[in-house]
Amino acid sequence: MENGKSTLFEQLCVKNKEPTLVPPAEETKKGLYFLSNLDQNIAVIVRTIYCFKSEEKGNENVVAVIKDALSKVLVHYYPLAGRLTISPEMKLIVDCTGEGAVFVEAEADCGLEVLGDITKPDPVSLGKLVYDIPGAQNILEIPPLVAQVTKFKCGGFVLGLCINHCMCDGIGAMEFVNTWAETARGLEIKTPPFLDRTILKSKNPPKSQFPHHEFSEIEDKSNSSGHYEQEILYKSFCLEPDRLEKLKTQALEDKSLENCTTFQALSAFVWRSRTKALELEPDQRTKLLFAVDGRSRFDPPIPERFRWGGPVLSGPVALPEKEVILFLSHGEERKSVNVVVGLPSSAMKKFEQLMEI
Repeated sequence: MENGKSTLFEQLCVKNKEPTLVPPAEETKKGLYFLSNLDQNIAVIVRTIYCFKSEEKGNENVVAVIKDALSKVLVHYYPLAGRLTISPEMKLIVDCTGEGAVFVEAEADCGLEVLGDITKPDPVSLGKLVYDIPGAQNILEIPPLVAQVTKFKCGGFVLGLCINHCMCDGIGAMEFVNTWAETARGLEIKTPPFLDRTILKSKNPPKSQFPHHEFSEIEDKSNSSGHYEQEILYKSFCLEPDRLEKLKTQALEDKSLENCTTFQALSAFVWRSRTKALELEPDQRTKLLFAVDGRSRFDPPIPERFRWGGPVLSGPVALPEKEVILFLSHGEERKSVNVVVGLPSSAMKKFEQLMEI
């Protein structure tokens, strides 16, 4: 599958109704909601879809149920009902207006089976299942939460979400979706999310105790930025357990390492393949960053449910940034790994060859 040109997806026709606003079911706090420096770092739009099957219940009332549950859950996640703006300090911040999330009802003229493997990003086709705000020029013009519910003829439905990463990371987004689903089933929210992000405010004045190379600028000696003026192709590469084990064996062959994890071996292999595919100069400095969940490492500890941070399937619509590569567990026992990458068309063919083990 390349950029939504799948034959199956050509069958996917989705008709949207007019978008509406879903405000919190009760009065919520108003005013400005603080976002930490960590939140400011990755203020990108993340589009994901969640597929639900229900042969027994069907989907006749699903839109009304989900919409009602959203209004109830927004009482607890009220910043998602606000709007992003810029503070006097020129920082991203949320104006808790209570306007509500954007909600769209849609219908597809086929069954869920047409979607195939949704773990592979496909912005053209999967994008039909996530509503984009028309004419939006920047993230300030996109509400923090946009939801689309698409009903399929088989009785299943897809929840497509468009959420700004500054509002919640992957773990937080799943907690939000799970809380939303529990509310739709009539369950009470046992533990509300902890929303006070001011506990992450930086020292005043700031005190840096070690270099932050992750923010340093790197000279592009290889003119790699020119590659990204081309069409970006999205591909998914599935590595089975035996191939992952082979990578680890290769990493240890020269005896320079005593041991190596699957993540380390795979990261190094993918990074080297990407570097070769982009034909970077030998003296080109590069930067490899990993997204990790650091909640358990805070001292003093941060509160539980400081996240926000049962679909049958979920997947990314597109990679949030051109330089992002995703590792997704795959298979019945989740022992395989899907490597999802977006590269310029000129580099993708070489990358495919290099990924052959």
